[in-house]
Amino acid sequence: MAAACVRALGQVGLQVLRSRGGTAGTARLLQPRVPWHGTGRAYGTGGGGVRSKLLSGSPFRGGGRVLGCAFLLGGGFGLYQTVRFSVQQHFAQQETTKAEGSGLQLTLYQYKTCPFCSKVRAFLDYHGLPYSIVEVNPVMRKEIKFSEYRKVPILLVDAGETLQLNDSSVIISALKTFLISKDKTMQQIVSYYPALRSKNEKGKEVVEYSNKYWVMLSEQEVEELYPVKDSRKEEMKWRSWADDWLVHLISPNVYRSPGEALASFDYIVREGKFGTVEGFFAKYVGAAAMFIIGKRLKSRHNLQDDVRQDLYRAVNDWVAAIGKKRKFMGGGKPNLADLAVYGVLRVMEGLQAFDDMMDNTKVKAWYQRMETATQRHEGRK
Repeated sequence: MAAACVRALGQVGLQVLRSRGGTAGTARLLQPRVPWHGTGRAYGTGGGGVRSKLLSGSPFRGGGRVLGCAFLLGGGFGLYQTVRFSVQQHFAQQETTKAEGSGLQLTLYQYKTCPFCSKVRAFLDYHGLPYSIVEVNPVMRKEIKFSEYRKVPILLVDAGETLQLNDSSVIISALKTFLISKDKTMQQIVSYYPALRSKNEKGKEVVEYSNKYWVMLSEQEVEELYPVKDSRKEEMKWRSWADDWLVHLISPNVYRSPGEALASFDYIVREGKFGTVEGFFAKYVGAAAMFIIGKRLKSRHNLQDDVRQDLYRAVNDWVAAIGKKRKFMGGGKPNLADLAVYGVLRVMEGLQAFDDMMDNTKVKAWYQRMETATQRHEGRK
């Protein structure tokens, strides 16, 4: 929702800046990610959402509209200009690299702090698949102008011909199928996940993907991948849970209070490349914008006044589902549900919400095992 609002008002905000003699620019940074125990960072979601009514009419009529533009300009440019990673080597390459043993070239179009994009990176890193990253400007989105599908993540797969995979769960299921299946081409696999188009109550076209939680395998391959009874059903259930519930707890928790929002954007200003005006917007009005968006999301998803309690409950439900006898939901190694939940949670790394989650839930041991497995690419064959 945050990225959609930024897109809606960011371009208007540019006019505001320019009218005052300011300059607005973007910087694309492709650097390794921050480990959870490392430095702080800012957060912003990258999914689709509702466009603000502040767009209606001229942006220069009344202080409310101008202030709204400033809010979202600060959030948008703050997130885009200052997404930074640690000096730790990331397995993603800045130039497209052929995935070892797979015959594929992979290019991921993303917002770095989008939980759905983080899910895909967790899968690719765990399986040791090299990939190129293209960071998408959440305001202009010119990097994905080639695509009718206007959300991220988008994965381009060069398998002799270039194939476009949309939706994080489709990307993960399709690649997992390819890695396991002995008799299917990537072209065949993509056809198993057709796009279903419909219109919502507002008349806007909505695209969903059929079978997105299914890994398409033969009976023998299913038995090898899911040797425990009902483990496939369990994996699909919790992958869906990560998309339909867990992801909606992130923004309200990250921007729970003005102080938490401001702390995030203070880091943005210190680490980013801003002029005086841009730095002010990023630190103050940008933080205020994200605080307001977090409140709206809390209302939309019927969260408690103290949204931390919803986060704690969800995370503890996840740990309870794994149980005490398993290291991961996948048993001795992570399955796709493990990677999905880990990918969603790690976008909070370095923020107060993440620290509180680690201190007040039972997730730490599992999370550290997931971090190790992903960094070591333990799913690589």
